[in-house]
Order: sequence, then structure tokens, then C-alpha cells
Amino acid sequence: MKNVATYIDLAFCLAVLPVMALIFPIERWFHNFQWYVISVGIWLYALYFINRLLTVPCLFATGRRKATGIILIILSLVITASLSRITLYIPKPNVLDVGIARVLPVVLPYQQAVWSLFMIVEAFSFAVGLLTEAARQRTSRRAVEAERDRAEIELYKAQIKPHFMFNTLNSLYGLFLTQSPNALPSLEKFISMMRHIHTSSHCDFIPLAAEAEYIRQFVEIQSLRLSHTTKVSLTVEIADEGLSVPPMLLVTFVENCFKHGVSPVEPSTISISLIERSAVLELKTSNRIFPVKRIGEHMGIENCRRRLRLLYPGRHELSIREENDKYLVNLIIQLEK
Repeated sequence: MKNVATYIDLAFCLAVLPVMALIFPIERWFHNFQWYVISVGIWLYALYFINRLLTVPCLFATGRRKATGIILIILSLVITASLSRITLYIPKPNVLDVGIARVLPVVLPYQQAVWSLFMIVEAFSFAVGLLTEAARQRTSRRAVEAERDRAEIELYKAQIKPHFMFNTLNSLYGLFLTQSPNALPSLEKFISMMRHIHTSSHCDFIPLAAEAEYIRQFVEIQSLRLSHTTKVSLTVEIADEGLSVPPMLLVTFVENCFKHGVSPVEPSTISISLIERSAVLELKTSNRIFPVKRIGEHMGIENCRRRLRLLYPGRHELSIREENDKYLVNLIIQLEK
């Protein structure tokens, strides 16, 4: 918008105002009253930029700045009136105008020209100034909204990380308590996961391949604590490893499977599929629903919904449903290359 406003300024100063001035006998006035024509021309150009850069922004403001804008309008009227009242010549009396002159003041052609050009400059400068100021305020609002969204995303990430750490540490505690041989391998994977969280927590986006590897480690460490009654299936296919995703977004749905879809005595199956083709990422999860572990919408899923709305408005589809005692999640995201 800034470049467009500059082009409009140039068009007005070099074309519109000179063409409008040629409607009047400028050449004759310039020949006889050169100083006056030059003074009025300088004032009209100055008035255009005063309105564009000062008057209109002040009128959009409040308090003293708004009062300053009103004062500038009054001053422009006073200066224009002063220029128009300068006597350049005394017109010869006309017998037909004697009766009218007693009622109405005589307005000379150069005075009409000054006021006409003044109104043209006022209208044009205010129109361009209003468009520029509206665009500036719109840009400012977008910047504020973007900063607010960024703060919200950081809050959601801060909420999610302790949630994962607590659940994983609880699983590790169970492995060490039962003196499982998988305890140390699980601890090593946990350290690797914490390293990933620490590295990615300061980033808005991380490589999709890194997030997929984190999900693979997460599934492995969770699978170590499961009994033979639970079967876990994980499929990862990434065509373009150069794509990026927000950290700790996808794993929330994976973690939800292990939190609510596992039973120590009843058989269950957890199915996880993460596939990317042509910059379209699709995550599918499926797990059994147990009557004592009705899932519902917990904090992690709700945070993911909000992050998706902020980061991928109009570019994602999230479907969560219960069907035949199964909890099904289908997430599709149109990624940017």
C-alpha cells in the first residue's frame, strides 16, 4: 500500500493538479501576476502533503493529536481565504451587475480558481490519506494478532511439555519398580526424547523427519511397558524430509492412544500411521475404548485444536470420532514447502 500511495502522489502532483489548473486562464494570470500564481501553487502542493502526512493521521488519533488535525484544517481554510482575498486588480463595474452587487459580494475568477483547486486538493489528499491510514491500521492490527497468536502457541507448548514428561516418567518408574530388563534402554530413549524437546522447544517449526523420529522413539518407549495383550502398529512414510511442522503437535494424538487405549488384562490394538505425500501430511490413530477409560476431550487434544487453528487456518482437517468401540483420529495438514 505504501508504494501505491507513492504512485498516487506522483500522479496527482504531475498530472491531476496541473490538468485541473489548466481549466482556468493560468497562463494569463501567470503573465500578469507571476508571484501570486507561484505562491498559490506552492501552497496547494504543500497542503496536499500536509493533509496526507499530518492531518489525516491526526484525525485518526485521539486526544491532543485529534485536536491538532482539526486545527490544521482550520489553518488551511484561513490561509486559503487569505490568498483568495488578495486584490490583484479591481474589475470594471458592469451596469447589469450593479443591483446584484449590492446583495452578493463580487467573486473574481482567480478567487474562484483558488477555492476550486483548494477543494480538489482537499478531496484528493483526504481520500488517499484515509486509504493509507486504514491500510496502516489494518497492518498494525494484523501484527498485534500475530504476536498474540505467537504468545498463545508458546503457552500451549509450555503446557504440553510437562504433560509428556510426567506420563513418560511414570512409565519409567513402573519399569524400574518391576526391575524390567527394558528399564535402561527405555531410559536412554527417554534422554534422547528430552534432548529433542529441549532443542525443539525454542523453534516454531522443526523438520518433519525429526518429529517423526521422536514419535517412533515415543512409541518404542511406551511399547516396552505394555503386556502381550496390546499390539502396536506404527507406519511412517515421508516423501519430502525438507518439510517442517510445529514441534510437539502430532505426538499428542499418539500419546492419547497409550493413555486411554491400553488394558492390562483385555486385548487391544493401537494403530498409528504418519504419511506425507506431495506436502500433504496425514496422521491416523486408532485405539480401543475401554468403559473405565472413556476418553473425551482432554487438555492435550484441546491445545492441539487451538494450535492447528492458529498455525494452519483453512489448511487442516481434524476428525475425531468413536466407532465400534474404537477411538479414531484423522488429521490432514497442507504443509508449506
